[in-house]
Amino acid sequence: MVEIEKMHSGYLQQVNDLGVSTEQLHYVETLQAILANDSDFCHVHVILDNEVVVGLFLIDTSYAKKYDFCGTSSIGLRSFFISTQYQGRGFAKKGMLALMPYLAINYQQYNYIYLTVNCENLAAYHCYLAANFDDTGTTYLGGLSGPQHIMRAQITTTKT
Repeated sequence: MVEIEKMHSGYLQQVNDLGVSTEQLHYVETLQAILANDSDFCHVHVILDNEVVVGLFLIDTSYAKKYDFCGTSSIGLRSFFISTQYQGRGFAKKGMLALMPYLAINYQQYNYIYLTVNCENLAAYHCYLAANFDDTGTTYLGGLSGPQHIMRAQITTTKT
């Protein structure tokens, strides 16, 4: 069963064993850079499959202060990735589907979650669409790797 939990020291060894492929570095930060973002406003989370860490991501509660396309009662999803050795097994989709119920409990003071995805990263784009993110129809041009789709999803407490 795929679950999401906030990163803690008990996961550090498993997280250190995660890998980002060279091709993916075009779209996501290095593991060290992701972990270095952990702060009061940016929270590292792990994606677990039966207590095994298969990926991680950041929830950025200050996203609206950084990006004018993000509403004030919104958060940002950043650096979502599944480790190289676990790709192709559906963990990205399962992780994204587990995200909304997790956010509804742990980030209930926010209404929306935003993300940007590189226009060339079609697999991620379709994964986000399948997880009920909507393409806002606008493009973010400030990314290091080219234009990015701006996507958002409503954080809801209703079960699907």
